[in-house]
Amino acid sequence: MRLLFILFFFVLSIFAYDGTRIFDEDDNELNLITISHIPEFTNTKVLYLQFDNVPSRIIKGEIFPITVRTLSTTDDFTDIVYLFSRAKGIEIINNIPYRTKKQKYYYDTFYFKAISTGAKLPNIEAFLVSASNTEYKSTTLKGTKLNVVALNPKRNFSNIIANSFVLSEYKTTSFDNKHNIVIFVAEATNCDIDKLSLNNVYKQGLESSTNSIEKSKITYFVVIDKKIENFKFTYFNLIENNFKTISIPIIVDDDSVTTQSDLKPKDQSREKLKMFIAIAIAVVILILILWRKKYIYSILLIFPITYSAYLAIPSEEICIKINSNIYLLPVHNGTIFETTNEITYLRSEGEVKDFTKVKLLNNKIGWVENEDICSY
Repeated sequence: MRLLFILFFFVLSIFAYDGTRIFDEDDNELNLITISHIPEFTNTKVLYLQFDNVPSRIIKGEIFPITVRTLSTTDDFTDIVYLFSRAKGIEIINNIPYRTKKQKYYYDTFYFKAISTGAKLPNIEAFLVSASNTEYKSTTLKGTKLNVVALNPKRNFSNIIANSFVLSEYKTTSFDNKHNIVIFVAEATNCDIDKLSLNNVYKQGLESSTNSIEKSKITYFVVIDKKIENFKFTYFNLIENNFKTISIPIIVDDDSVTTQSDLKPKDQSREKLKMFIAIAIAVVILILILWRKKYIYSILLIFPITYSAYLAIPSEEICIKINSNIYLLPVHNGTIFETTNEITYLRSEGEVKDFTKVKLLNNKIGWVENEDICSY
């Protein structure tokens, strides 16, 4: 009888324990699974999805939005997450949606870029992140085919497709005996602005850019023939559904290359004019002294004469270290068009923050970082 009682209490203790211990072949404990931590599974459909808008026509290269309208029949969630699969001919811009809520619906907007005419939206699988650790069944919205058409642009097309593309600044300066360099800053909306590329130019390059769906900005340079009096290129305007021409009048400025306010160098372009004005003032003072015979006022001649002599001093020659980069613009990580292979002495033409403007032996203008200037 005592043996039966012992066996009874042993079985009871097993059922009263709230976990299961797992052992390996050597009776070593491997893991403990607590029953209270096991999530609850449900096959009940709680999510309903449908496309709220699909564009009827898309231009190849266009960035376009797709909005998914989502309804949940449960409030037991903290978020809705999405998984994309089986996309074709498109590039996904954002995996995390831009979300708005209207009444009981969630409107989640994703942006895509069409890279092929045979494009198809991805299958979109939605999951609930449960607040009570319940695992709900996911719901999948099947992707649909898209009507993507390719443009047939002229040769001056810039590869830009946007709602808007506007020049905010531009400047032209001499590059060498045969070419001018044009630097411009442009702003665009709904645009992959880094795709900017121009035809029939000697040289071109991206200096800096900030790219976002709502507003993008780019600083770009092109080197063109000196014979060109008006530099033009086109972009495709999605709002007006046609090609727009961007025109830059070529007015060569002997001043330093500037594209932004923080790139503006110390002004040395009007030194000759300043010198002539100072000399003219000195001549006027001298005539007044001789006319009034007030020789004591000769001291006034010191100021214009000294200033003229100061302006007449040649530009400072600076020493550039070996293997130093000469930049096209005073921008870090900008375009490098020459590298010194020995210690070089060049004439300083001005300064901008961390850069010094120099005149090369071939009369081209470049910028060198101050840290690459020899120190004595």
